[in-house]
Amino acid sequence: MAETPFEPAGIMVPHIFGLPVARDILFSNHKDVYKKRIEKRQRRLFVKIPFLKPFLQRGEKILLVTTGYSPLDSPAQYLTGFVFVYLKRCILVFTNYRIFHIPTTTAYKYKNSIAQIAYSGCRSIMLKAGTLAVQYAGSGGIEKFKAIALAERKKIKALIQKKIPLSGTGTKLAARIHFCPRCTHRLFPGVYRCKKCQLKFKNKLAAVFCSIFFPGGGYFYTRHYLVGLLSGLLEIFLLIYLFFLIDDWRRQIDINLVYGALVPAILVFEKTITTIHAAHFVDEFIPRDKTIQPLPTT
Repeated sequence: MAETPFEPAGIMVPHIFGLPVARDILFSNHKDVYKKRIEKRQRRLFVKIPFLKPFLQRGEKILLVTTGYSPLDSPAQYLTGFVFVYLKRCILVFTNYRIFHIPTTTAYKYKNSIAQIAYSGCRSIMLKAGTLAVQYAGSGGIEKFKAIALAERKKIKALIQKKIPLSGTGTKLAARIHFCPRCTHRLFPGVYRCKKCQLKFKNKLAAVFCSIFFPGGGYFYTRHYLVGLLSGLLEIFLLIYLFFLIDDWRRQIDINLVYGALVPAILVFEKTITTIHAAHFVDEFIPRDKTIQPLPTT
């Protein structure tokens, strides 16, 4: 017997945790049939995004929330993408106007970083084998969000086909755009201060400096403390080993040439990885202050 659309019992308020939603879409499957398990999962994800309200436009409603991994740029992807991707978890919020991209911790906790992908600036949005590929109008550039949660894949495909109004106009919105977590104003690449509220963000020059001159410094600077600790311990070990090798060479003691070349090479490679990763994280606009209080909306 074919399933028929079903509305959950109770008061059908148009908001969840103060966020406007399209409940008939949010709590249904790809066939527009209400499912209790879908409602439970969406509500669990909504707990992670109460900060989103000031960013929503008039008439905007949330259609779906899911999880995945943020895009990797080429150097990070080719060097250690298979490990680095673990640090790139994110939440994706589909609305009737756009997709919000929210970088998170490994536990999907908000990091005061938020961006949007406007449907009007997209040439295409496709989901294949768990990878959401967004092609922007104008530049034709493609960003890929990997490991989209299995629970939402069919639903996302249905949204792309029926609900998302792609126009590919090539406007100024034809790219992923970041917003200030305090005043919601647009942020610009390479400018590490909000032009409206003057909120300061961590910058790439400081990230590179910390990465080069301090063990694990780039990770600590971008608040990835566990990885920073492991990286720092490895760098300290390599530096100590290198010191003894140099001391043996200075005292004209025979040293293993393989170790003599391998240790500094590993150290340089590790520093390079840390620097690339730190610079990549800075591109997500990390506020200098850990706690950000949103400004009251007018």
